[in-house]
Amino acid sequence: MDIQLKSYAKINLSLDVKGVTDDGMHLVEMVMQQILLCDEVAMRWTPAETDGAAGPDTLQINLKTNRSYLPTDERNLAYQAALVMRDIAAGDGNATEGAAAEAAASAEKRAPAGTLDINIRKRIPVAAGLAGGSGNGAAVLHGLNVLWGLDLSLRQLCDAGAKLGSDVPFCVMGQAAENEALKNRFAGDPLACHCALATGTGTDLVPLKGLKSHIVLSKPPISVSTAKAYQGIDHIEIKTRPNTGELIEGLKTRDFSRIEKNMVNVLENYTLMEYPTVVYTKNKMQELCGERAVLMSGSGPSVYGLTDSIRQSRSICDEMLKLNRESFWTRTTY
Repeated sequence: MDIQLKSYAKINLSLDVKGVTDDGMHLVEMVMQQILLCDEVAMRWTPAETDGAAGPDTLQINLKTNRSYLPTDERNLAYQAALVMRDIAAGDGNATEGAAAEAAASAEKRAPAGTLDINIRKRIPVAAGLAGGSGNGAAVLHGLNVLWGLDLSLRQLCDAGAKLGSDVPFCVMGQAAENEALKNRFAGDPLACHCALATGTGTDLVPLKGLKSHIVLSKPPISVSTAKAYQGIDHIEIKTRPNTGELIEGLKTRDFSRIEKNMVNVLENYTLMEYPTVVYTKNKMQELCGERAVLMSGSGPSVYGLTDSIRQSRSICDEMLKLNRESFWTRTTY
């Protein structure tokens, strides 16, 4: 049995930090938007020839990617996602509440026995603030939900994704809305969306009407530590923050002046100070995009700019490619 899914990147239309929990987790308020730039995740499931109850060690996971430097074991979120789904299928008490109970009933408390082959064709830049790895994990959650016949709801898949990382639930929602292989399964579910408000630690999500726009995306050849970026702004005075409510109203009415006015990412206060190459990338993008909004996504280093047309996107991308090899023209999903 096979399934192939597209694993889409995301950008932040805004990102604000509202506080820090007692255990050091940052509380956020941000608007996330899915874009068409994507990886492809192909999965093949070959059941073992056995009728008896199977233990967790009877699942063999073979993970491959077209990026030789990426881990293909438990360090990869796609691999971890398969383990989470294995536990849910087996009715493991440590799996997500509700999801584990329902899946266990349908699977008769049998852990899957067989071989799972996962092949990830990467296009999304790695460690770029675009949720590429999170999307891969989300795709595996969706794929195994289908291949193993677990029939988990979108809410349950989001709960499973939250165990993997804060961006995974949004990727679960976006993939459900855009992948042809999933649309019918989640038709009518409001969580199947392309844009969402994320609060708390980033996993409390409210679907929003998304942005309809062409964009250009460019990643400098560096990596930025997300943890260091969040820690860094704890010691920086943040003078400009997004008005999230006004941004959401702008999205509802497609009022680009209100949208772009509130496209603010407070993590820029750290990343732009520490990494001159990100400053140079943003300045060049702003020069080419003119009056349109230009913003860093996540903790960086990727920067994107809004454009008026495919033709303009291609032209700007050609110029950005002279600066950064990983530059793309694409659009939001909607």
